[in-house]
Amino acid sequence: METQGEKTHTCGTICLKYLLFLFNILFWLAGGTVLAVGVWTLADKSDYISLLSSSFYSASAYILIAAGAIVIVTGIIGCCATLKEMKSLLIVYLVLLLCIFLLEIIAGVLAFVTYQECFPLCYQLDEELRQNLKVTMQQKYQQPGEESITQAVDKLQQEFKCCGSNSSSDWRDSTWIHAADTEQLVPDSCCKTPSDLCGRRDHPSNIYKVEGGCIMKLEDFILSQLYILGAVGIGIAFLQLVGMMFTCCLYQNLKEDPY
Repeated sequence: METQGEKTHTCGTICLKYLLFLFNILFWLAGGTVLAVGVWTLADKSDYISLLSSSFYSASAYILIAAGAIVIVTGIIGCCATLKEMKSLLIVYLVLLLCIFLLEIIAGVLAFVTYQECFPLCYQLDEELRQNLKVTMQQKYQQPGEESITQAVDKLQQEFKCCGSNSSSDWRDSTWIHAADTEQLVPDSCCKTPSDLCGRRDHPSNIYKVEGGCIMKLEDFILSQLYILGAVGIGIAFLQLVGMMFTCCLYQNLKEDPY
């Protein structure tokens, strides 16, 4: 009877070891996804975020990047703990899983809270951010030391096919227009087919005039990024719960490690 019980216990432990090892493979893939989404989000919207007064929208991406980086180390620890059956290392692995779980939940909740506050009620960014984009474009475009802002504005207007913050008329109050000895009415990046000095004509056939300003399109873009960050963060976080359950079960099934 004792032999039979010992075999059952051993088979259960081996089964848990393989399940936890399989989880680690999925865990690495999930961690790589989290890291990739965070990096992609920052790389894709970093230029646009520099036009806004708040860095809140990049916070979730940074949290996901941190979680993804920790996954690499955690996965190695998990494999070592599983293969060597070290209870002390399993505890470290469990704590790291819990930390990653909390990081991803925080990132997901932050993203979803912001998304839900905007989408169903107003579908817009905070009014302060809206006003800030207009002021930034009017006061910092083509100004000394503001090359990054100038590049971000040009990229924004070309990629989103828009002109100005609310409309192309925003450029009439631009510091660049008033200070420079130029016949430009809008930046060349407002043109449908950009070329040198094409911004001298502001006819709808030449510039993105009837398409509206950039603020609404920027809002749509940021809200979609927040939705992706929230979905990925919360979705993968629940995968950690499975790993924590496997780890706890394996911990209970292992004999006390003398080392």
